[in-house]
Amino acid sequence: MDKAALVAAVNTDDGGEPGAGGGSSFSGLRAYGRALAQTPQRLARRACAATAPGEEMSRVRARSGPRMARALRWWDLVGLGLGGMVGAGVFVTTGRAARLYAGPGVVVSYAIAGLCALLSAFCYTEFAVDMPVAGGAFSYLRVTFGEFAAFLTGANLIMEYVFSNAAVARSFTAYLGTAVGVDAPSKWRIPVPGLPEGFNQMDLVAVGVILLLSVCICYSTKESSVVNLVLTGVHVAFILFIIVMGFAHGDARNLSRPADPAHNPGGFFPHGAAGVFNGAAAVYLSYIGYDAVSTMAEEVERPDRDIPAGVSGSVVLVTALYCLMAASMSMLLPYDAIDPEAPFSGAFKGREGMAWVSNVIGAGASLGILTSLMVAMLGQARYLCVIGRSGVVPAWLARVDPRTATPVNASAFLGLLTAALALFTELDVLLKLVSIGTLFVFYMVANAVVYRRYVGDPCPGSAHQRRAWPALAFIGAFSLIALSFTLLWQFAPGGAAKFGLLSGTAVAAVAAVAAFQALVPQAREPELWGVPGMPWVPAASVFLNVFLLGSLDRPSYARFGVFSAAAVLVYVLYSVHASYDAEEGGVADGGGGGGGDKLQDQGCEV
Repeated sequence: MDKAALVAAVNTDDGGEPGAGGGSSFSGLRAYGRALAQTPQRLARRACAATAPGEEMSRVRARSGPRMARALRWWDLVGLGLGGMVGAGVFVTTGRAARLYAGPGVVVSYAIAGLCALLSAFCYTEFAVDMPVAGGAFSYLRVTFGEFAAFLTGANLIMEYVFSNAAVARSFTAYLGTAVGVDAPSKWRIPVPGLPEGFNQMDLVAVGVILLLSVCICYSTKESSVVNLVLTGVHVAFILFIIVMGFAHGDARNLSRPADPAHNPGGFFPHGAAGVFNGAAAVYLSYIGYDAVSTMAEEVERPDRDIPAGVSGSVVLVTALYCLMAASMSMLLPYDAIDPEAPFSGAFKGREGMAWVSNVIGAGASLGILTSLMVAMLGQARYLCVIGRSGVVPAWLARVDPRTATPVNASAFLGLLTAALALFTELDVLLKLVSIGTLFVFYMVANAVVYRRYVGDPCPGSAHQRRAWPALAFIGAFSLIALSFTLLWQFAPGGAAKFGLLSGTAVAAVAAVAAFQALVPQAREPELWGVPGMPWVPAASVFLNVFLLGSLDRPSYARFGVFSAAAVLVYVLYSVHASYDAEEGGVADGGGGGGGDKLQDQGCEV
């Protein structure tokens, strides 16, 4: 529905003056002042207001105007998943994890991280099949925990996408230079005197890549998918070439023999189980990207069949590729001789007549950057489009172009913002600004699956509240158990006492899940596809994501806190009022009462 149609609606449910609803909060300074004075009441009404899934797919979706074209199939989703996950970072991540943590056991680290990703992918898939809209985690949390939780996580995701995409685009210049024999990316950048260090190198190549991809994703999602499939296919061929070269020129004895046995332990697991799990935490970020595939759900022909195969299939294929890459690298060199910054190219540069392989690796990495950047830009635009539908950001960002059937406004806005950052800002400055938002969203989505299964869709009345408390108690208690395990793992001194505490905490986690399963019945069953092994699978995902969050450094949490505080400020000063105007003025939609109540009444049993 057009938001302008709400302007004439009058809503005095919160005791405000006539005209407080219906889009009048920003009509002038006086109106905005009245809106700010009503902020506590509006927060009480909107912060926890959850939208019914049916409304999310109908009335809320209609705010974008024309529908997005349903043109994607499961193989498109597999290609997008592969393109989004297998970027250039895997080359560096593998070397760091092997050298610093797991040794040759990095192969097992990748398998564990792949299992964690698959568990999270199951949670995303249940929501995407049941509610095929473009909002991904934002929409899933909005129908489960309400508007504020969705806005907070969505804002962090958008900021993380923009900063990380700008960083990835800057790195394209460096890898492209390696591919053509130009090792110093500064030769392709323009120095700007007078600007501070880290902001004084203009990267026109990065800007050109971002703008070119922005035009591509604005033109057509299907054509973007075809381009991604071609680039991903060539990139995977490069990776397979590197794997084959590693096995052909490697030595199996390097899997258990260090280069310096006097100072470094040997064996396949030189640092034991702790090293393997710390390695899994280090490489897990290489799997981030499949979540962007869930934002394409609105453009999939048959969501109930294509989404499970596309999302889960891409995670399984990527796990196999990563494990093979880790094994080939571990055979090329002893783990303590690996260059953590350039593991593959460094290994081949040290071999006579094999330096040309480094150029091949640079070419493959450049293609990986293009595919991961394209998928991330597709995902970020759809996140922002659906956030615009909710009313918490300007509705202009939600519009879908009738000719291209894509969210052109959101794509262009974020593309220009990303290009502006990539033009001047150095890679290390951008990477320091990337928050922990993605892992936090994975944690939230896993909890949302549990909550929705055992509480049901949002309904007014005491029956819904009675079902909510046991689920909330379990989510809170289980999260505290997972946090306790993580803190013990990170900070407790080693020995039998630490092993006993960790074992006791693990037993408590298993007991909590078993008790919840036995005592609390499920309130709903998915009609088309559901997470298997409920509640064990999402509980395992929650536990593992908390564990991985605990492996991040303090600056990451500081940046997440700054981003979150900025998001809260925007929500209080703007978003809650824009949302109130759009939703609480819902009498204009033809209902008899507030729009928030109307959204929650459908299909409820009280």
